[in-house]
Amino acid sequence: MLQDEVNRVEQTHVAALEKGLHVLLEKPITIDPHDARDHDDAIWAEPDGKGGFRAIVAIADVSWYVRPGDGLDVGAYERGNSVYFPDRVVPMLPEALSNGWCSLVPDEDRPCMAVHLWIDASGKLIRHQFKRGLMRSKARLTYEQIQSAKDGHPDKVTKPLLQSVIEPLYGAYQALLKDRETRGVLELEMPERVIRLAKDGRVEAIANRQRLDSHKLIEEFMIAANVAAAETLQKARREFLYRVHDEPSTEKLDALREVLASIAIKFAKGGVASPKRFNQVLKQAVGTAHAEMVNVMVLRTQAQAEYGPGNLGHFGLALRRYCHFTSPIRRYADLLVHRALVD
Repeated sequence: MLQDEVNRVEQTHVAALEKGLHVLLEKPITIDPHDARDHDDAIWAEPDGKGGFRAIVAIADVSWYVRPGDGLDVGAYERGNSVYFPDRVVPMLPEALSNGWCSLVPDEDRPCMAVHLWIDASGKLIRHQFKRGLMRSKARLTYEQIQSAKDGHPDKVTKPLLQSVIEPLYGAYQALLKDRETRGVLELEMPERVIRLAKDGRVEAIANRQRLDSHKLIEEFMIAANVAAAETLQKARREFLYRVHDEPSTEKLDALREVLASIAIKFAKGGVASPKRFNQVLKQAVGTAHAEMVNVMVLRTQAQAEYGPGNLGHFGLALRRYCHFTSPIRRYADLLVHRALVD
């Protein structure tokens, strides 16, 4: 049955080309970990001449292949998400899709869902437009590779792209950071751990994963695309799954206040809970012996982010509406958002 589905995928890919879906994009690049096998998102930006930027986030058009009720869809629904382990991945979709037809590899036509973003000088998203078509990635870069180029050490791949592609991407990123600061996003300092295994499968070491500006760049582009998707679907009055993050409960706030008082950090009682108030607490802990503990306590105070049909906003990102659009290859919720956008 799986082979039949793979054969159908190949046929629909050929059909897309024969129907004349034009190559919509030829400028975006992919940026991923060095060991990534699938590349489902690509980005591009250019200055608009007014201090702002026009940007594009292109996502593999998984919904072109995975149709409601077919074998691929049933399997994806049962899994819900791809599951990542230190040495392997249990994918939501077969590798023929995730590493093949839905991987935006350089110099090959791939169906995509692209959102065009217009960002002003302050990083505010002033308008956006979704388009469906084909794209051809200009280059596959790693986080370390593009960061090294930005820091003045380009290689033979990134050197030709530095002025035309890489610099504008970082320019748009700096603008998006301004809006992030204005909104007052919750800024937790929580190192991400990476587990290294020995050849026999035993844990060899647990280390901190390097955190580069290139990682943050991708995150900000994906957040902007997710906001655009939520705004588009909400305006069209379509049913879809929001990604919601509610305010912390009163009980958790009281518990946090009690712990903070024991280490002489002020967290006033009353008032409206906001990410900015938590950031003030985190600033008080910087440079102290309690910094890591305070970050963990603030994290544990937060509500659990979840999917839901009602809009509660996203407290941590300080956003009025939010959904997941950027990873339909590994999250079923994103696939549902893609289908709603296509509709």
